[in-house]
Amino acid sequence: AVDFKDKTGQTVRRIIYQQGIVKMSKIVVPSLGESVSEATISRWLKQVGDTAKADEPIVELETDKVTLEVNAPGDGVISLISAKEGDTVEVGAVLGEFEVGKAANDPDANKSSTKKAKSPAKGTGKLENIIVPTLGESVAEATIGKWLKQPGDDVAIDEALVELETDKATMEVNAHAAGVIKDISAKEGESVEIGAVLGHIEVGAKSAAPQPSDPVPDKQTAQPASALQPMSKVDKSALLSPAVRKMITDHNLDAADISVKIGGRGKDGRLTKEDVQAYLDKGLSKSAAASVPNSSNPNNRAAREERVKMTRLRQNIAKRLKEAQNTAAMLTTFNEVDMGAVMKLRAQYKEGFEKKHGVKLGFMSFFVKAAVNALKDFPEVNSEIDGDEIVYKNYYDISVAVSTPQGLVVPVVRECDEKSMAQIEKDIIDLGTRAREGKLSIQEMMGGTFTITNGGIFGSLMSTPIINPPQTAIMGMHKIQQRPMVMPDGSIEARPMMYLAMSYDHRIIDGKEAVSFLVAIKNAIEDPQRLILDI
Repeated sequence: AVDFKDKTGQTVRRIIYQQGIVKMSKIVVPSLGESVSEATISRWLKQVGDTAKADEPIVELETDKVTLEVNAPGDGVISLISAKEGDTVEVGAVLGEFEVGKAANDPDANKSSTKKAKSPAKGTGKLENIIVPTLGESVAEATIGKWLKQPGDDVAIDEALVELETDKATMEVNAHAAGVIKDISAKEGESVEIGAVLGHIEVGAKSAAPQPSDPVPDKQTAQPASALQPMSKVDKSALLSPAVRKMITDHNLDAADISVKIGGRGKDGRLTKEDVQAYLDKGLSKSAAASVPNSSNPNNRAAREERVKMTRLRQNIAKRLKEAQNTAAMLTTFNEVDMGAVMKLRAQYKEGFEKKHGVKLGFMSFFVKAAVNALKDFPEVNSEIDGDEIVYKNYYDISVAVSTPQGLVVPVVRECDEKSMAQIEKDIIDLGTRAREGKLSIQEMMGGTFTITNGGIFGSLMSTPIINPPQTAIMGMHKIQQRPMVMPDGSIEARPMMYLAMSYDHRIIDGKEAVSFLVAIKNAIEDPQRLILDI
């Protein structure tokens, strides 16, 4: 190419240098973080034929914890989009293709997209198999939930044909060619394995139904939002993902009313599925009262029930907690601690502490420091099981449970053994604030070695917390309550007492170590000078 010249001598060489080597790169779902295996496509920021710079966001994904962006692998052009907004996709799934090095004005830039995404195949008579795709790690089979097309129906490229249900998610199988559904070989409710043939598409064929003189726009993509639902319910339809719009439509809700009463926690203030769910949970719908039938028949229960699909976060919480119960040999030990000394210390130094550090002195920093000291003495509590090995962690990253409108999340305060109490308080406040705003990153919720949860802020007097896998222990704090206690001299005095609970995995932590660990924390809290002297 360097030696090839046209009449001007330089033009061809310069064009080749500008265009470079075109490399096809797949747009894939990246790692989503510990225990997160799937996401929902929220919004494509680029469309087929659009150019993008290296590391420029091209698609947004929503998980049960955060919203994240997938960036372009280099300078180039989007050549194919194979997953639609609202689709559920797993880690490693291919979302489309990106031609690195292709320029927008390259005459070949949109060839592949035109062929694959826009132009129906010509009448070739070829039969295209409808097959079960890869379902994700450790998932070998699925159940056919619902056929969206029937024999004789026209289909377009990438149009959804059938819904498959696995134990993790519901996914759609899309058409790889335009044509007509020739036959269906697997019925709804049947279990099918990866690679199984579900039916066939006759490529390029047209149905026998009368065709209008003018093309009919695609119902899913060409109609304005006003044609899909009343304008009053989509005042902010441009900001709604397909999944959110469907949820609002299904429940006959008003997006503007949700924005006013709940607010949008998504990017740029967009409504998320969790916002809609919170709106429903609080009974704020204008039509909620009218939807309840006025019936005195005690047997008429079905009409007075409401079924709402669990949010992705709630499903993930349920799955992880159940896995912890099924996997760990979990026991809980209890103790109680007199909070008088810590409360007195806080009262004495709270003004000076806040003036110097710009943050209030709370109880959590005391418990975090006490936990770190105890973890050093009982390393098995700061470990995890990996196969037939025990992994001892010689660092102290404490997970702190935070309740948010979307559910419970557990961000991590790193290197607590190296931080001051003031810095720990600042980190906890920062993580808690961003958790409630939905702004935590995946990395901020990964890698904790021990968890502390405080049900006392909701009034809980006693509980048995569930281990946060792959950790082997969790400590629960509870409500501080005045109770009569017998003092060393035999007198009875009202003292501010708190019950502590520690659940632990008996596979690697024995009862002696668990009880001794909790006693060490009790001693440190009842005598805070121990934290200063490290004893």
